[in-house]
Amino acid sequence: LSLGLCFFLILTRQEREMDLAQKGSEAQVGGLKQFMVSLKWTTATDFDLAAAYEGKDGRKGMVYFGDLGNLNEFPFMQLSGDEGVGDSGGDNEETMRVMNLEEMKFVWIICWDYGAVQDGKPARFSGSDVTVSLMDDSGTNHNVTLDSGDTGNVSVVASIDNSSPMGAKLVNESKAGTLKGLSNLDQL
Repeated sequence: LSLGLCFFLILTRQEREMDLAQKGSEAQVGGLKQFMVSLKWTTATDFDLAAAYEGKDGRKGMVYFGDLGNLNEFPFMQLSGDEGVGDSGGDNEETMRVMNLEEMKFVWIICWDYGAVQDGKPARFSGSDVTVSLMDDSGTNHNVTLDSGDTGNVSVVASIDNSSPMGAKLVNESKAGTLKGLSNLDQL
């Protein structure tokens, strides 16, 4: 490869990565129709990826380990499964695919520490290497850093606001709260 082509490839690769490292930072993602969210960690903690949503028709719900969702019908979201069960360490990853964002008004990307939620104790976010990334349908990877000084065991890491005619935007929410048990969406 020529030096000019290598430089172009490096610049193109850098443009395809976008970090939302601070609470409140946002990225316009325009006419986003589908995307994939990844939650990765290696620490010995049972983190879970979930998405709460509100459809443009007012329907609300959540996709999580207890309801993995469906790509072929509303909500057009599906979670890969449940990793890190029993606080197992290693290369843990949960992914969620969203196939039809056009039907959604809002999607909230959520992470919780399962053991801490069950006991009503603070999460182990600060001592972990948990990362959240969203890859959009153009191939751009948006890395979202949990940037909350709040103590809690559940965090709304990011949101996708698709309520504007100008297109969707991705926001680093970094909001934390504490739950003791999780049995319904209203608790969140």
